[in-house]
Amino acid sequence: MPANHGSRGNRFCPVTKLNTHDSLALGPCIPPRSRIRSMPMQLRGRPSRRGILGLLAFAVPAMAIERGDSAPRFSAKTLDGERLTSDSLKGKVVLIQFWATWCPYCKKDEPALDAVTREFQKDGLVVLAVDMGEPRRKVKKFVEASPRPWKIVLAEDTTLAAICEAKAYPLYVLIDREGTVAGTQHGAAGESALRRLLSKAGLESEN
Repeated sequence: MPANHGSRGNRFCPVTKLNTHDSLALGPCIPPRSRIRSMPMQLRGRPSRRGILGLLAFAVPAMAIERGDSAPRFSAKTLDGERLTSDSLKGKVVLIQFWATWCPYCKKDEPALDAVTREFQKDGLVVLAVDMGEPRRKVKKFVEASPRPWKIVLAEDTTLAAICEAKAYPLYVLIDREGTVAGTQHGAAGESALRRLLSKAGLESEN
């Protein structure tokens, strides 16, 4: 049944609890057609109406990679101009979040992502927040108004979006120090869920 979380939702971000592999999560948000048209061509893959209904029913968007797979080689450039690759991040735990400024569930998870980032940065956690298909100026303005401790990347500046086939947000992909996909999470489920996800790569609170 739809859950009441203080928002009425809409047809792109239904207020629904979704049973995921790792936790019970809210979401995901599917980009409306107007936003799809603004995305780079390689990111415009959009589920059919039947596919969207299946997505909402089963809460598991199609992905090109799954838990246990070897993480693919990738490159990314942050909004600040920092260049990152799968090689430069070897030995780190990498949490990738696919998000958008208009996604209410992404916003709902911001405090949780902020908390785990600040706690585990010293242990080698790197968070890459990949904004999906929005203009650079809009994302910069959004981040300037609400600074974040993680690395912001535009979809057009990385190969990750196409590799992971991210079409609904938020989507989390966790890569461990050995370069293996340690886990995934579809939708927002709060801090406890992110901590459970990170524990799959060996990051656990000392408390």
